[in-house]
Amino acid sequence: MGKFVVSKSSNGEFRFKLKAGNGEVILVSEGYTSRSGCDNGIESVRTNSQVDERFEKKTSSNGKHYFNLKATNGQVIGTSEMYESAAGRDNGIASVKSNAPKATVEEATA
Repeated sequence: MGKFVVSKSSNGEFRFKLKAGNGEVILVSEGYTSRSGCDNGIESVRTNSQVDERFEKKTSSNGKHYFNLKATNGQVIGTSEMYESAAGRDNGIASVKSNAPKATVEEATA
């Protein structure tokens, strides 16, 4: 089962990573100024990950594939890792869709 891992960066911002059951990071959030904002972001991922149109498939300038997950207002709430192929990216999207709804929330350990 997947999990959201929440951490606080050196600049005081909160971030989360969604990890698949195998521990692989499949989505990383933006920085949030408060923990409650970060928690709201997690809930937004849970909801929006179930809507295909919220996934924006992208290709970087070096030819790698990735995706953004967007909220209903168009704001990016999470970005994937870089994938070598479009098929890898699409598998990443499928992993977010299956893991996010029931993922647990944990604090990062140092």
